[in-house]
Amino acid sequence: MLKFGTDGVRGIANLDLTPELVTAFGRAAARVLGVQRAVVGRDTRRSGPLLEAALVAGLAAEGVEVTTLGVVPTPVVAWLSATEERLGAVISASHNLFEDNGVKLFVNGGKLSDEVEAALEAELGALLLGDRSAPARTGGEVGTVVDDLAASGRWAESVTASIDGRRLDGLRVVVDCANGAASRLAPDALRSLGATVAVLHDAPDGSNINAGCGSTDPTDLQRAVVQSDADVGIAFDGDADRVLAVDAHGRLIDGDQIIAVLAIDRRARDRLAHGTVVVTVMSNLGFRLGMAEHGIEVLEVPVGDRHVLAALHAQGLSLGGEQSGHVIFADLATTGDGLLTAVQLLDVVQRSDRSLGELADVAMTRLPQVLRNVPITNKDLDVSVALAAEIAAAVEELGDHGRVLIRGSGTEPLVRVMVEAPSLAAAEAVAARLVEAVEGLGVS
Repeated sequence: MLKFGTDGVRGIANLDLTPELVTAFGRAAARVLGVQRAVVGRDTRRSGPLLEAALVAGLAAEGVEVTTLGVVPTPVVAWLSATEERLGAVISASHNLFEDNGVKLFVNGGKLSDEVEAALEAELGALLLGDRSAPARTGGEVGTVVDDLAASGRWAESVTASIDGRRLDGLRVVVDCANGAASRLAPDALRSLGATVAVLHDAPDGSNINAGCGSTDPTDLQRAVVQSDADVGIAFDGDADRVLAVDAHGRLIDGDQIIAVLAIDRRARDRLAHGTVVVTVMSNLGFRLGMAEHGIEVLEVPVGDRHVLAALHAQGLSLGGEQSGHVIFADLATTGDGLLTAVQLLDVVQRSDRSLGELADVAMTRLPQVLRNVPITNKDLDVSVALAAEIAAAVEELGDHGRVLIRGSGTEPLVRVMVEAPSLAAAEAVAARLVEAVEGLGVS
């Protein structure tokens, strides 16, 4: 049965995520959430139309009026969910390769609570066991299905309007679309603001999404920025809810650095609510040190953009995100938006008369960070407890200028071992010992 991870449900398309299962998921969502209208979008995976049809069938079978959007970035669905008060559903596995797919849900533009996810899982389980307690809808009682292929254009206009009429004239930008949902929209939006745009990986064929490109592999982008003498490179992931950047020298600028640049700019313009930014435990220690130097408070939450969103809303804050490139502007959007982040970042570069690299260097100094993924078979094992002694020894060894984090992935059967230290050699040595300790538990 489907289980919610850190970002919706996900699995191998037509194996874990079958049409029958997704149809039942659509019915469960309609029953638990009690919605009357929904919008459904997808990314460019080959299995997208198959699973979209299944999800739409499940929703319509419960009387929901469904609007299909076709291939759109995830933020388009979240935006429509918020502005039109509909259930939003995205068929996507984000940064994963094309064999995987998934379903993300939005209510009023936001992610679901743990309690709602649990209720959905329970209802899905009942449906799969043949529960017929709810009477079947017939004839005119089923929901209608229409399309709205112009919605993404309206969203793009709202994103470009977020910089209050300013322009990006003169900026030379290379955009890597990851053969994903932003392949058409993002370059056109940046050109509409006056930027000179060259484009990579904008020819999706159903199987090349995230394949050696985009935010998961920006090598081509780094090379292209240098070769074309561009000012900035922008790398989206497959569903365009996250973005990384590249400076003029081909250096990767990750989510921590992007958030740091944006936080400093917003604080200077009195647009950083309560002088505080929200990040996850995966953010580099250098980010925290950099924010302290600039008088900005840092609120730390567990991994997952839903935790960032929850903290932003609970504390009345305006900016947060993840090292992976999920950046959330709570005063402008309800979820991570790669194009919005790109536009906001390029606007800072344009106004500052500094290069992106200079802005990033002033914002923070990134400490060497080593991340190792260890395959596991027992996802219920609490590795942090099992290896408490080894972790404590590593923390003591690194002191105040290093950090250790071991956690299970929320989307894959992996244990993630992260180590930061003053030098790369020190980080690699500690990480190697911890990986060996994880493997010694017999979980790989």
